[in-house]
Amino acid sequence: MSEMSIALIGIGEVGGILAADLGGRASLTGFDKRQSEANAPAARNAKTFSVRCGANSAEASDGAQLIVSAVTAAETLNAAEAVATTRLHGAWYLDLNSASPGMKQQCAEAIGAAGGRYIEAAVMSPVPPKRLGTPILLGGPHANDFISVAEPLGFSALTVFSTELGKASAAKMCRSVMVKGIEALLTESLLAARSYGVEDTVLRSLDDLFPGPDWTALSRYMISRTLEHGARRAEEMREAARTVTEAGIEPHMSAATAERQDWASQFPAAAHHAELAEMLDVMRAAMNIREATP
Repeated sequence: MSEMSIALIGIGEVGGILAADLGGRASLTGFDKRQSEANAPAARNAKTFSVRCGANSAEASDGAQLIVSAVTAAETLNAAEAVATTRLHGAWYLDLNSASPGMKQQCAEAIGAAGGRYIEAAVMSPVPPKRLGTPILLGGPHANDFISVAEPLGFSALTVFSTELGKASAAKMCRSVMVKGIEALLTESLLAARSYGVEDTVLRSLDDLFPGPDWTALSRYMISRTLEHGARRAEEMREAARTVTEAGIEPHMSAATAERQDWASQFPAAAHHAELAEMLDVMRAAMNIREATP
């Protein structure tokens, strides 16, 4: 069987992992808006994993049998529309991006009009630990047929969730309301608690109320994710808010979470501290916060 041709639209963190894991099984082309910036992850990944970059998404996708979109949430529709400017001749389009059901349906329309087969994908856990083994829910009328294409490439945790477009993304986005919301709540709660000197009491109370996780370790991890990826997570939460709005509900909590995630991204250096207290103190120092008085 001839080598499959795969185009990666987005060659950042997720795209780089895909390039590393798929490179031995396929010929890779790609495009990323930052591919020409020498120190950008996209440029390093393209060079390291022999991704032949096109001048734009359409050029990178031309002739590819599988196109994988792994861009930021805000670029989801732009990426699909850019790819759709070329004839796709039955190519598979795997949309890994975190976007609302309505946004995914718009992407499907664009790809379908260009002759492609759109696959809605909802990534249900962080990609770096499990890589191609990351749990992914698939949706849309082509989802079942795509399994036989994806599994030989190494994707090992794909589940056809629904043949109806939007269902898989609805599950992903509603989950994000909780997960990213908890991250934002812990950030706000423990920053304030540290300022009052009561963070240990708050954490012990969480251990009593919700036994199971080590709340100190979990809090450190979840807050660090907002510091490292807050801007990207804020984009995802704006799509979560769009999802809630599409359901006819005011997205008060999702919108607030997006703001807190965006705000947290200004403290990336704090994420490198192994201890929760140290991480919070670095953030507080950057904010010029001293001890609070009850």
